[in-house]
Amino acid sequence: MLRNAAILFTFLLPSFSFATQASASLLMPAAKLPAQKTALVFGQPIAYYEAGTGPTIVLVHGFASEARFDWGHVILPLAEHHHVIAIDNVGFGHSAKPQFDYSIQTFVDFLGEFLRVQQIKDFTLAGESLGGWISALYTIESLDPNNTGPYAGPAPKKLILEDAAGMAALPQTGSPYPVTGTLADAHGVAIVFHDKSLVTEEFVRDNFTMKLAANDGFTERSVWGNPKLAKEVVHDRLAKITIPTLVVWGGSDAIVPLDAGKAYAAGIPGAKLAIVPECGHAPSIEKPKEFLDAVLPFID
Repeated sequence: MLRNAAILFTFLLPSFSFATQASASLLMPAAKLPAQKTALVFGQPIAYYEAGTGPTIVLVHGFASEARFDWGHVILPLAEHHHVIAIDNVGFGHSAKPQFDYSIQTFVDFLGEFLRVQQIKDFTLAGESLGGWISALYTIESLDPNNTGPYAGPAPKKLILEDAAGMAALPQTGSPYPVTGTLADAHGVAIVFHDKSLVTEEFVRDNFTMKLAANDGFTERSVWGNPKLAKEVVHDRLAKITIPTLVVWGGSDAIVPLDAGKAYAAGIPGAKLAIVPECGHAPSIEKPKEFLDAVLPFID
């Protein structure tokens, strides 16, 4: 039996007002976000958004994505009372895309070095999908007693996992989210969402344009085909996460099923599970208000 009860967050959040999702784009216009900054990490430019003051929260996006896609609708609401940093992982978005062997450890190494270079020491770490896998593994490694010395990765104070991968190895038959090479492929983004009516032709085309600009197809192929990932799963190491943890999950996730969220919450001591009903793989995109309803009390 799971030792963590699922909590359904359905109350209203009075501090924020969102346009009805049917009339709002799932993709936040870049002009409405702060200008991206860059930091040199292992000599590679890593792009990130930064906004607000207060307690720091670091946001890590998922596979085939970037900060604008995963976190665009929650960066500014979070920044009303928090210092928000949302990075484009190496190989994705506007960050550098060196052609080398991408694995989860690659992203963990870059995340730790980014935090060290930027001197971020007291923070909540949040990851969505692949970003959740990265964040979980980074937390495990940063809490290890051997993580010492001048190049130690700063350990987070709290952890948020949103529809996180990493409980099992990726299937070898290919990604359910196709590597975008055609406009028809771009329609595959619909798998992320429970409410398919939100996936308008305008959104698909805007997202296709963003993907072409990201030029991250090599990274996607490299990650998905890397045999190292089978040894980077975290299901047998979750007990090493000893900081307060919130697991947020879309109740209708078709990519990483809710059972994985329940397993994450059961495996991390004291973790809480928040289920967003009638929501797909990314509550922060599909139901940002409900995501914030869950997250804000936890980080505050």
